[in-house]
Amino acid sequence: MEWDGPGQVVEELSARLKERAWFLATAESCTGGLIACELTNVSGSSEWYAGGVVAYANRIKEDLLGVPGPVLQRHGAVSQEVVLAMARGAAERFGTQCAVAVSGIAGPSGGTPDKPVGTVWIGWAVNGETFAERFLFQGDRLSVKRQSTMEALRGMTVRLV
Repeated sequence: MEWDGPGQVVEELSARLKERAWFLATAESCTGGLIACELTNVSGSSEWYAGGVVAYANRIKEDLLGVPGPVLQRHGAVSQEVVLAMARGAAERFGTQCAVAVSGIAGPSGGTPDKPVGTVWIGWAVNGETFAERFLFQGDRLSVKRQSTMEALRGMTVRLV
């Protein structure tokens, strides 16, 4: 699969952030830093992107993003509750007005009947409000990571209208 990347979406997102003089933070698990990579592919992204955390291990979700251990134990890392906490934690710790968080099962292993491969939760924190959405992506591991990145960025852009 050829990857053109989310360049146009990132350009629109950056314009909306700059209009407000806001900064964005990222908290990534299954995307492994791909969102941050796409954001920093834009020259001048330091004007609106504060930084991010690749919180692959649950311990990092807890220690760096403040996700409560009981929430992880009760709902699992791939859940609405966890991505909402990750997004809030990223915004708080980076001191930004908005943040996006992603946690999912990129495959090819790790799926369960309740959470099959391709299940991804994306959470957004915008000016104190949080939102989350569940996706079920198809394709190989890289395809799931790319689709997750696109939806995370689209979702943030839409929420900054």
